[in-house]
Amino acid sequence: MADGKWTSLSFTLNTGDKIPAVGLGTWQSKPGEVRDAVAAALRAGYRHIDTAAAYGNEREVGLGIKDSGVPREEIWITTKLDNPDHKQALESLDASLNKLGIEYIDLYLMHWPCSSDPADPELHTAYADWDFIDTWREMEKLPKSKAKNIGVSNFDITQLNRLLRTAKSVPAVNQVELHPNNPTPNLTKFCQDKGIHCTAYSILGSTNSPLVKDQTLAGIGEKHGRPIQQVLLAWGLHHGYSVIPKSVNENRIKANFAVNDLILHDEDLKALDSLPDRFKVCDDEWLPHKIFLDREDKK
Repeated sequence: MADGKWTSLSFTLNTGDKIPAVGLGTWQSKPGEVRDAVAAALRAGYRHIDTAAAYGNEREVGLGIKDSGVPREEIWITTKLDNPDHKQALESLDASLNKLGIEYIDLYLMHWPCSSDPADPELHTAYADWDFIDTWREMEKLPKSKAKNIGVSNFDITQLNRLLRTAKSVPAVNQVELHPNNPTPNLTKFCQDKGIHCTAYSILGSTNSPLVKDQTLAGIGEKHGRPIQQVLLAWGLHHGYSVIPKSVNENRIKANFAVNDLILHDEDLKALDSLPDRFKVCDDEWLPHKIFLDREDKK
């Protein structure tokens, strides 16, 4: 931990660029709220903002960045390629840049290892003549002046192995759901071994999270005099993941960023890593085909 502060820490990617350890997630942030949330986060000290074309809020995120007054070069911005756009990575990147009102993206992710054919209005059909391997090949062609780093999201070991067999470049990041009730240690170890950094989304377990009622977690929070949200963030940071907690409430945004100096003890981490319950916020039932192919042991 740099200078005893998680919020000044960054993780070095396989490209040499540094991603800030703590960022603001914007998934499910409602229109009319996310602009103020982004501005509040940046004014509070955040320097990492995560969005996606699929969230439908890139324009508001860009306005929030401008409202904050923080120089663009001080901010790490991540956005993502939407499923219907797998055949047009460059055009989609340009559209995201336009909406955000910026000239480059720090990290551009393939949001899911599955396309959706826009000819199907329900988006229940994948392109018959296209695979995420093809999508990655197109992403590798993106100019670095527009996308400084490229990576993936929601890839498990099976998908990553397929990708790496033909990839010219190793993804800089794999953004996946990570929290003590979905730790996926095999996946995170695989990524570590391959030099792929993990960003943890839904680190707090999302809306109505069962984690807020977990007595082990509550006990660790009480011991350190910290809310459980900070304990969850510290769990991810101790494991070497960048974390992107989502909130549109200014007080909670500031509280999440106040994770500084929270050093969990070895017994705390062992207890959290041993929680028996399992749940996932994001499933793959809505996609044209199943993508979460790996099953991991509970411990």
